[in-house]
Amino acid sequence: MLRELHLTGDPAADKLLNDDPFALLVGMLLDQQFPMEHAFAGPRKIADRMDGFDLHKIAATDIEKFVELCVTPPAIHRYGGSMGRRVHGLAQHIIENYDGKTENLWTAGKPKPDGAEVLKRLKALPGFGEQKAKIFLAMLGKQRGVEPKGWREAAGSYGDRGSRRSIADVVDAKTLGEVRAFKKEAKAAAKAAPA
Repeated sequence: MLRELHLTGDPAADKLLNDDPFALLVGMLLDQQFPMEHAFAGPRKIADRMDGFDLHKIAATDIEKFVELCVTPPAIHRYGGSMGRRVHGLAQHIIENYDGKTENLWTAGKPKPDGAEVLKRLKALPGFGEQKAKIFLAMLGKQRGVEPKGWREAAGSYGDRGSRRSIADVVDAKTLGEVRAFKKEAKAAAKAAPA
């Protein structure tokens, strides 16, 4: 089921995430050590500064110029320079490996990729590790109607129905608060655990 995304609190930023799979992928890339809604608003900041959001244009831009654009206040991330480099590298990776079509990550190939294969492809992206890849796979399944066979298993606990673990579960302000509460509890539990 394709669900309209409401991740940022900004209708224009959310529209870009709904319309452009690469924008959604970039939002996920930026979702680390930074508030979720600000991370997913990053693609809109890039779009505003580049007269549109286009992965080919991003990849073709001189990396130093692109980084400069990313660190200009308000920066796309608290680590705007390193994240700008990652976004640039991500655009190049999609062009080189998926014919410049982000959705080929989860649709290209014969047979069509299953959940484990999509997870493997996501983990191979610049700036994506195991956790980030699982969360994005869960988001694809829960909110974008992308449900390759075995996606819930491949996404692990992030694929659980009714969970409030990550951005994959955010559909409105209420669920954003529930995800924040879950993360806060998990962090407190990790701190309290004996070393």
